[in-house]
This record gives sequence, C-alpha cells and structure tokens, in this order.
Amino acid sequence: MTTPDADGLLAEQLLRLTRRVHRIQKRHLEQRELGITPAQSRLLRTLAHYSAPPRMADLAERLEVVPRAVTTLVDGLEASGKVRRVPDPTNRRVIRIEVTDEGRYALRELRGARRSAAEEILAPLTDEQREVLGGLLDTLVDGAPTVEHRC
Repeated sequence: MTTPDADGLLAEQLLRLTRRVHRIQKRHLEQRELGITPAQSRLLRTLAHYSAPPRMADLAERLEVVPRAVTTLVDGLEASGKVRRVPDPTNRRVIRIEVTDEGRYALRELRGARRSAAEEILAPLTDEQREVLGGLLDTLVDGAPTVEHRC
C-alpha cells in the first residue's frame, strides 16, 4: 500500500490558496473601481516604500521583473494620473517615478481592499489559528523559523 505524497498535497493546497487569494483580492480591488490591475497595484505599493522617487531599474529589481514590464506598468499608471515620470535632479538622463496625490489616494483604497480581502479569507480561523498561520507563513517566507510573529 502506498502513502499519499504529503508534500505534494501541501504544495497543491498552497497553490490553490494562492489562486483564491488572488481572485478575492482582484474582486475587492474591482469593487473599489480604481482602474488598477493587480500588477499595477503591486508596483504602486512598491513605490510607496521608497523615501525618494526610484528609477525604473530600481523598481524592476525590487519587483524581480524585466525593466520592460515596469515600463508598461508605469505607462498605465501614468495614463491614469497615479504616477508621473520626473527628471533626476543630479542626472538629466535618469527618469524617476513619483506617486501623485491620486496615486496616494489609490494606495489608501488598495490597503482597504487588501484588508477586506484578508478578512474574508481569514474569517473561518480563530485568533489562535491566525497566530499559528502567521508564524508558519513567516517561516516559509523567510526560510527559517522566527522567534516571534509580526502582526
């Protein structure tokens, strides 16, 4: 008698959960009618982590995508007024990407959409189960056990 492949089952469960999370987040994003794709959302959230407007190459590296993909995302966000290209003050050949006021509003809405999606996804879990899940996810993301779960 053979035993089921436990790691294969876990991997499948993780993939199914990832797809469910993406579907739910996309729905919550669409309900806010921001006109932003999930990929544009990720770029906008990444931009918010910089203290000064980054170069496109910086964004591509942080997002782990090719620069052309960033150009396409920035084009779409710029067309909708959420970001703008600005010249580097020290090197006129360099263009930096800056979040606009409309982009900051979109970021607030995105946080709300993500929070709503997380509440929907985590609704079946108790507080204790959420704490355990958070610790397990930290371990998987970081590749090593963590001492304390960060909320």
